[in-house]
Amino acid sequence: MNKNKKKTTFVVQSAVIAALYAGLTYTAGMMNLAYGSIQFRFSEALTILACISPAAIPGLTIGCFLGNITSPYGIIDILCGTAATFIAAVLSYKTRNVKFKNLPLLSAFFPVIANAIIIGLEITLFMPEGFKLQAFLINALQVGVGELVICYGLGIPLYKVIKKTRLDKMI
Repeated sequence: MNKNKKKTTFVVQSAVIAALYAGLTYTAGMMNLAYGSIQFRFSEALTILACISPAAIPGLTIGCFLGNITSPYGIIDILCGTAATFIAAVLSYKTRNVKFKNLPLLSAFFPVIANAIIIGLEITLFMPEGFKLQAFLINALQVGVGELVICYGLGIPLYKVIKKTRLDKMI
């Protein structure tokens, strides 16, 4: 594949991932599942794509930025959520070759940790009573559990389907 075609493929893959992430986040938002300490963003299943293609890093990051435009937490969620997604995507990509039973279980854990800490802190800081350690731990746990359910309950099966159908060869 020549250099220009490779760049174009990377940009297109990133754009498709960003659009899917944003669209799935808006869908979860319509069901009150996308924002707050208890969230089940279907879009977070796509974080596993960072194990398959480096194009997922900008795709997930831009998708999160776009998905958080409608967040009730405003600009702070756009910035914090996007940062959490970027950090998680980079770490997931860096550990993509660490596998258990041929599955990137470690890579799927980085979105859980990044979102639990960053979004848990963000939510706690904007509570009327201000930062309280107990509130942070509860918020982080709630965000983390939701993320864990999506990343492992949807993300790992998505990874299996992509590998089984050999879609990863097209990504």
